[in-house]
Amino acid sequence: MGEVKFTNFDNMSLQGIDEEAELIPLLTPEDEEEMNKEHLPETLPILPLRNTVLFPGVVIPITAGRDKSINLIKDANGGNKTIGVVSQKDEETENPEVKDINTLGTVARILRVLQMPDGNTTVIIQGKKRFEIAEVLTENPYMTATIGEAQETRPDKDDKEFLAIIDSIKELAYKIIKDNPNIPSEATFAIKNIQSNSFLINFVSSNLNLGMVEKQHLLEISDLQERALATLKYMNLELQKLELKKDIQSKVRSDMDQQQREYFLHQQMKTIQEELGGLSYEEEVDEMSEKAKKKKWGKKVAAHFERELAKMRRMNPQVAEYSIQRNYLDLFLELPWNEFSKDKFDLKRAEKVLDRDHYGLEDVKRRIIEYLAVLKLRNDMKSPILCLYGPPGVGKTSLGKSVAEALGREYVRMSLGGLRDEAEIRGHRKTYIGAMPGRIIQSVKKAGTSNPVFILDEIDKLSSSHQGDPSSAMLEVLDPEQNGEFYDNFLEMGYDLSKVMFIATANNLGTIQPALRDRMEIINVTGYTIEEKVEIAKRHLLPKQLKEHGLGAKDLKIGKPQMEKIVEGYTRESGVRSLEKQIAKMVRYAAKNIAIEDEYNVKVTNEDIEKILGPARLERDKYENNDVAGVVTGLAWTSVGGDILFIESILSKGKGTLNITGNLGKVMKESATIAMEYIKSNAEVFGITPEVFGNYNVHIHVPEGATPKDGPSAGITMLTSLVSLFTQRKVKKSVAMTGEITLRGKVLPVGGIKEKILAAKRARIKEIILCEDNRKDIQEIKADYLKGLTFHYVSDMSEVIAIAVTNQKVKNAKKL
Repeated sequence: MGEVKFTNFDNMSLQGIDEEAELIPLLTPEDEEEMNKEHLPETLPILPLRNTVLFPGVVIPITAGRDKSINLIKDANGGNKTIGVVSQKDEETENPEVKDINTLGTVARILRVLQMPDGNTTVIIQGKKRFEIAEVLTENPYMTATIGEAQETRPDKDDKEFLAIIDSIKELAYKIIKDNPNIPSEATFAIKNIQSNSFLINFVSSNLNLGMVEKQHLLEISDLQERALATLKYMNLELQKLELKKDIQSKVRSDMDQQQREYFLHQQMKTIQEELGGLSYEEEVDEMSEKAKKKKWGKKVAAHFERELAKMRRMNPQVAEYSIQRNYLDLFLELPWNEFSKDKFDLKRAEKVLDRDHYGLEDVKRRIIEYLAVLKLRNDMKSPILCLYGPPGVGKTSLGKSVAEALGREYVRMSLGGLRDEAEIRGHRKTYIGAMPGRIIQSVKKAGTSNPVFILDEIDKLSSSHQGDPSSAMLEVLDPEQNGEFYDNFLEMGYDLSKVMFIATANNLGTIQPALRDRMEIINVTGYTIEEKVEIAKRHLLPKQLKEHGLGAKDLKIGKPQMEKIVEGYTRESGVRSLEKQIAKMVRYAAKNIAIEDEYNVKVTNEDIEKILGPARLERDKYENNDVAGVVTGLAWTSVGGDILFIESILSKGKGTLNITGNLGKVMKESATIAMEYIKSNAEVFGITPEVFGNYNVHIHVPEGATPKDGPSAGITMLTSLVSLFTQRKVKKSVAMTGEITLRGKVLPVGGIKEKILAAKRARIKEIILCEDNRKDIQEIKADYLKGLTFHYVSDMSEVIAIAVTNQKVKNAKKL
């Protein structure tokens, strides 16, 4: 390409250059002088740029994507090729208005318009002079405005300070080009060939690695010397960043294989962290070592920890095992090794706490106080393992909380209901991904002491699966001889649980593994009498519900007769959970009326109870009359406490078959068969004609067929029912019975006596027939529970019949 002489700005701006020319010449002082003399037009189309600031003399390509921009470029390219270029304040704005653009920009000339293969329009423009928008004239089809020239103050040509700044800019530019691998070395030649000082400043400012705001700030500086100083400041910052990066890279640069490369990259990250004031991996390990010195663990644990810490020091922090090892050592540091809370052995205070939180349960509270007394006398004694066994809702879990408060120990509760993975107790081996310690160790860590009161809730609900048997894993936890060195798979060491006071709770002892049951001291938490429930409701449940619903004691008052009606008519349980729900309904009714400002009875009446809770539903456990032969009241134990049971039997013409219905279990059906065979063998004693057994079918039914029933305790009840049926004699009024029978005619003892007696009292039973061996169970029951009851202790079936069956025939007696 031949030499080109620029005679005016248009020539300098490629107007006289061939369209195929690839070289865009740099601005010379003569070109700049010519450009400064040129007058700006009064109005210009304004092109807002999203992410670019155009400086005078600088050539840049831009891609037009917006319809307004494309229309503006087409019109300007077809006209005088001059446009006004300004930057947007926010590059996200799609359709910028006057408020969205900077008012100071650069007049530009369109050098070339290119249609790209992807359909976009790319325009090469060159800045001329700075301008300011005076007034926007139109915004459609694109923005046009009247403009004014932005005056610029320039220093003298021989100003030594200005020339020194220009030299510094050139020198820093060479260093930045040299240190920055992203800038080609040919850029040095461009800097050397720039003869105009003002263009040098604009060229460097345009190419600095700065944001839009900083570049716009540089463009708006009217004093050229100040703009040069500001540019120099930004160049210094960029050079410092490059030198710092170069310094970090030089620390780790060497020939290395893949493994070494990863290691040294980590060192580079560590150096960056130190520069930022972060914590390096070495410092993290040192911090763990310092924490370990403050722990109270023994020599064996300390030696193990030091070994594992040394292993962590040797590990590459980038490998997965490093985080596992760190979690492992963190657990060691967080566990309360040999850290114990001081017990408060004020037994009178403990009694007050237990009495405050629980009404009744005298035997249980006495047993707990005895244990606390032994702990006080022998401070080195291993903590006992108690199992509070009883129906739901009687306060087993809350008793444990009260014990923790009385002792001044931390309280931890772990629910075992449905647990079927042994690893939940013992933890996983730390080699597995996502390995964690077992819930026993996690709970001790959470407690912060090695002697908390630890509630193992619902221990009878543990279940086994292919993942192991958790109840077997609990054997070591609950054995005072073994739990001094409880082994957790994740911890890989024995942990002393001997000072932990374990209190288990269970509803049914039958489902607990015998070996596990043997390791615990069983304390039977029996149900409450009606009187006790009324007191509990008045003292605890009603105040609690009033507080939870935002009411005070003055907003609702439930008298003793009304509370007794709620207990008897709407709940059927040993505990008080259902009772609390019914009281909550009463409180909600009061809360609703207060909220909508309706009148209601603050002092609840019987009518109010039926209005709020509906008609009493649970009257069916009341004693029924004895007018029909073969209907006898028995006593049963259920998971929710005691209950009364009706045994019905009837005769029909047939061949002597025995039918038994009522969803009965195998043991209960066998009791009916034994009773039938005993009557057949002793027919003459009972005054029954033997021919009757062959001429009539017998059907025994236990009502409520939807409820499964099993157990031997209905034996004497079935016997009494059959004797009454075959003799057509009345059963004694208001009598109930429980006991197992044998073919020899013996009556055997049964369990659940207290619950059965409470059920009898609820049903207004007056007399109870029991086995002689159950006399000791009655003696253990509080005298208040036995008021109004007469007990008959028997050892033979004949005694049962003598007491229970009268000589009086029933109405409409059948002639057999």
